[in-house]
Amino acid sequence: MSGSEGSSDRSAGGGDSSSTAGASVGDKKKDKAKVSRTSLILWHAHQNDAAAVRKLLEEDRSLVNARDYDYRTPLHVASLHGWIEVSKCLIEYGADVNAQDRWKNTPLADAEGAKKYSMIELLKSYGGLSYGQNGSHFEPKPVPPPLPNKCDWEIDPSELDFSNSNIIGKGSFGEILKACWRGTPVAVKRILPNLSDDRLVIQDFRHEVNLLVKLRHPNIVQFLGAVTERKPLMLITEYLRGGDLHQYLKEKGALNPSTAINFALDIARGMAYLHNEPNVIIHRDLKPRNVLLVNSSADHLKVGDFGLSKLIRVQNSHDVYKMTGETGSYRYMAPEVFKHRKYDKKVDVFSFAMILYEMLEGEPPLSHYEPYEACQICGRRTQAYVSCKRLHS
Repeated sequence: MSGSEGSSDRSAGGGDSSSTAGASVGDKKKDKAKVSRTSLILWHAHQNDAAAVRKLLEEDRSLVNARDYDYRTPLHVASLHGWIEVSKCLIEYGADVNAQDRWKNTPLADAEGAKKYSMIELLKSYGGLSYGQNGSHFEPKPVPPPLPNKCDWEIDPSELDFSNSNIIGKGSFGEILKACWRGTPVAVKRILPNLSDDRLVIQDFRHEVNLLVKLRHPNIVQFLGAVTERKPLMLITEYLRGGDLHQYLKEKGALNPSTAINFALDIARGMAYLHNEPNVIIHRDLKPRNVLLVNSSADHLKVGDFGLSKLIRVQNSHDVYKMTGETGSYRYMAPEVFKHRKYDKKVDVFSFAMILYEMLEGEPPLSHYEPYEACQICGRRTQAYVSCKRLHS
């Protein structure tokens, strides 16, 4: 009898354990499905597909206030682009018209920042209020950094999902992987394990993090967070689906003047923000590989990779500074950097000119020379031009 009871008890215990494990797996599947549907409704809101948004909401009404990693709702997305029908559908299903994103912006603030006047009227008619930075997500003017405290941006590595990751870039000190963070694709710069104790590597990594946390502009790759308290050290930014400008030019060749000008304007806006005095950031490695396309349509560019950037506090706009020479990529390097002379933010302007030439011609200047030789020749030609100008002045 006692044996029978013991067996029964063990059987019951085993059943509970199995049930708990099953529930756990079920919960994980539900969470994953929820993340997927969140991405879907945000995507359809961005694409102005009111029918698809409505269908999702009919299936799951709670998606109306779904949020991405910046806490932006479908109504934020629709308001920014001025999609009236999508917004009406979302409001009909109970969207919070005054939901605030990561930077405390409401949908109305985004609509005002993007000058979507019909949307502004619609949101106000439903009690929309304008909180935040007046359309921070795509507002071109500089705004205060949103993440001043480390606790706001330090990421728990367990939140990063590398199960379907792939390498999208490599460097001397690390690799860049496409991964997933809170259900959203992100780019992760990860320091190589054999360099995780190298003092200079750690110093450079922390320098880049401290620089990126201060930057926020539509034409600068957005910093999301970093892992600095555990190894491997990782820096997390938004993932841009369009790849880099180098690959784009390799596939397309010379761009038509209209496209080249639009691309150049995006790069120039990002660089003008970095060069804003008195706290000037010199990129020092501006090249097509460090200019990223937001999507495959290539309708928006962002400047990225600030590993070699330098922050200087400008006392006088004509001052030049003694900084490390031969920093960056020879093909796009200004002569004064190559020659280890004093330099300022104009070295980025030189690199920008090289990129513009490449966009119009389909290949970089002096492409039939090796990068180091091309840099030498540019230096000699620049010196000859300066000497000639002095003789005629």
